[in-house]
Amino acid sequence: MNSTLKTISAVTVFSISMAALESAVVVYLRALYYPGEFTVSFKIIDSHILLVEIVRELATLIMLVTVGYVAGKNFKERFAYFLLSFAVWDIFYYGWLKVFIDWPSSFFDWDILFLIPVTWIGPVAAPVVCSITMIGLAIVLLNFRFSLSKTVWAYLIIGSALVLFTFTRDYVALIASNDFVKDYPDLMQNEAFVKKAADLVPQPYAWNIFWAGELMFLLAIVNVGINKQILGAEGIKDERWIAS
Repeated sequence: MNSTLKTISAVTVFSISMAALESAVVVYLRALYYPGEFTVSFKIIDSHILLVEIVRELATLIMLVTVGYVAGKNFKERFAYFLLSFAVWDIFYYGWLKVFIDWPSSFFDWDILFLIPVTWIGPVAAPVVCSITMIGLAIVLLNFRFSLSKTVWAYLIIGSALVLFTFTRDYVALIASNDFVKDYPDLMQNEAFVKKAADLVPQPYAWNIFWAGELMFLLAIVNVGINKQILGAEGIKDERWIAS
């Protein structure tokens, strides 16, 4: 087993284990705040608990970034390992929830995905599809020895913006249309906001925009492959193509 495969295996095992830990915490939160049926509508949450939850989400991101940094030797590898760890963690997070509480019942169940900087919601299938794409991109990056072009970065940034829009659209609209922007730091303790959020019925998920974002990700992967073929055909070995 070569060193890259060993590192991929180690990152994967870490991410699966981390997903079990994260899903266990969510099981506790749901038991406390959603003892009946889970919905994507908010309930009043103690300010201290909310702060702890936000810190937990930040810590999760820091851990995943740290794993990528330790596993890779240069920026491109570190980015690839971050993508891999995030994607495996996200997929197995839902896998462990299915084991622990038999949820989701289908890939089209809605979920609260994230709270930073505003609440993300969407059907489970959407983050799972994104994660599969991230794994594909990570594998491609780990197998091709050259830096990411501006074109690839443009595809990734545009794709991310489109997908993030589909996740944050409903709560951004709720905040903006009801003049809650000025109360942003204390939204979860704002009874008027929580009441509105409790009655929130998400718009039909914007699959057309989501798939447009996914297309951008796929174009990024294809562009990496095209660059590899061009460089291989020209026999370019210059170190400037290797990310440092």
